[in-house]
Amino acid sequence: MKRTPNHHFPHLLPRPFVFMMSIGLFFMSVVLHARKWVVSPNQSIRHTIAGAAAYDTILIPKGIYRVNTVLINKPLTIIGQHFPVLDGQFKNEIFTITANDVTIQGLHFENVGMTSMIDWAAIKVLESRNVRIIGNRVRNSYFGIYLSASDHCLVQENDVRGNPKEEQNTGNGIHAWKCDSIRIENNRVAGHRDGIYFEFVTNSIIQRNFSHQNIRYGLHFMFSHKNGYFYNTFRENGAGVAVMYTKFVTMKHNIFEQNWGGAAYGLLLKDISDSHIEQNTFNINTIGVYMEGCSRSVFSHNQFIKNGYAIRVQANCDDNALVYNNFKGNTFDVATNGNVVLTKVAHNYWDKYEGYDLNRDGIGDVPFRPVSLYASVIERIPQAMMLLRSFTVTLLDRIEKIIPSITPEGMKDESPMMKPIKL
Repeated sequence: MKRTPNHHFPHLLPRPFVFMMSIGLFFMSVVLHARKWVVSPNQSIRHTIAGAAAYDTILIPKGIYRVNTVLINKPLTIIGQHFPVLDGQFKNEIFTITANDVTIQGLHFENVGMTSMIDWAAIKVLESRNVRIIGNRVRNSYFGIYLSASDHCLVQENDVRGNPKEEQNTGNGIHAWKCDSIRIENNRVAGHRDGIYFEFVTNSIIQRNFSHQNIRYGLHFMFSHKNGYFYNTFRENGAGVAVMYTKFVTMKHNIFEQNWGGAAYGLLLKDISDSHIEQNTFNINTIGVYMEGCSRSVFSHNQFIKNGYAIRVQANCDDNALVYNNFKGNTFDVATNGNVVLTKVAHNYWDKYEGYDLNRDGIGDVPFRPVSLYASVIERIPQAMMLLRSFTVTLLDRIEKIIPSITPEGMKDESPMMKPIKL
């Protein structure tokens, strides 16, 4: 019988298995030889880090440490005990990480300097991967946590608060540029220019964060494709949330609320496509959703409650769908400056609907037109807002319902729901 080489040498293992076992043994050896270093307030964190070997752990006890621009260029775990304070004294940034496999946990960073030339941050990560920033506090920082050209990083359970000044003199709370596969979760961010900022970021997730009282946006996306954000709350930000020049974004289970102001909205969508906006709540915003250049996107199972405008659609939007949403207590449900906007409007609940349901199937027998005549007039003559809630406006809207003439013909729900949709 002809034998294979393994029959001659049954003790030999497949090469991939041997390779993986060698890698595992190497890391096991590294971990076994890793040391723990303890820094006291009288010692230098910089020198302790310089003396540590790769994969060592550095413990920083409670105290105040005046530091700036500490370079971390090897894999390390740095853990604070009872939130030791790392004070940057407004001179520079504090931690700059240029290595893979670094963990920063349980530290209090404060007083990072500001410059118009460099984005100084409490924790800056440059061209690294597998960096974990967990459970830290950041106060009075130009930028809080800053990731650049990095991947597979985790930013979790941090509390980042700034002192809002002018927009041009304030950085972002959590900032990511040209990153891939990162996770931003369970953080609290307040008092910055943008709470969370993504630019050229892909395949990443933002979830369960609370972003509030930021000068500009609670969340700002730019040129960032194939990302998702879930279960976040964006409250009382200058202009809400902005998603711009992006495609393949999924936004689910988020709360956008109390974003009030002349140019404020819950969610701004500008030049985005092929996205899903589902099961979100838009509550008490000047504008719930503002759409400009939005294509092939689906809005479903959202709640629009007590907004000035629930949705404001510009004429350059096309091929979108608005289905199975609830509209309650909004001053205007939909406004637009065009005639044909959304491809599909169906099965939504409108509290202003006054139709009937003779066959009792839960669907209204006559279509609902969510764009009122008065909303169309305001798009052309903003000063007409002063007539809000007047008898003249009521009379105009009644006439328009009977003889539609100005409101967009294509903007109507042919199958409005008689009762709110359970979400």
